Amino acid sequence: MGGSTAKATSEFSRIVTLDRLGEHKVAERIEATVEERALVSARLGLLGLDSLSADCRLSPGLGGLIVVDGRWAAELTQACVVTLEPVHQSLSGDFQVSYQTLVAGTKVESEVLVDPEADDPPEPLPGEGIDLGELVVQELAVSLDPYPRAAGAELPDRYRPSEDEGETSPFAALKVLKSKR
Repeated sequence: MGGSTAKATSEFSRIVTLDRLGEHKVAERIEATVEERALVSARLGLLGLDSLSADCRLSPGLGGLIVVDGRWAAELTQACVVTLEPVHQSLSGDFQVSYQTLVAGTKVESEVLVDPEADDPPEPLPGEGIDLGELVVQELAVSLDPYPRAAGAELPDRYRPSEDEGETSPFAALKVLKSKR
């Protein structure tokens, strides 16, 4: 990738440097190498990461705004939370992130007001450029199943409430304690 000589900051780093972010759109297809996938897999606690790629478009906007649109895809393996057997998954998603170039002399506010209904405000544009690889890893991380289960995996009987224990709600124990007071 031409113009991407900035120092790598993550396991899967693909930095688009500021000199490439002129007034024209930039399109990048990125794909993690075997070594990068092993490092990302370790970072995210995966059993394996067979593929990780993305198609990204960087578009300049008014007032120093840069918008990154992307579509990513991954083939991965997680451990089943019940049996620890491998659970294979194909994940993909779209993302959009905005960056704002800071004009010389502009102060960055230390206090930020967040409106949960509004779009995310633009991120400050990093001096070294935009790391597309790290954006993709972050999108993958939030898309992972936090409790992957192998097909047919069942919780062992010794961990299930018995019929004579009554309610199976986690609050049932609190209800018993309250009634003993």
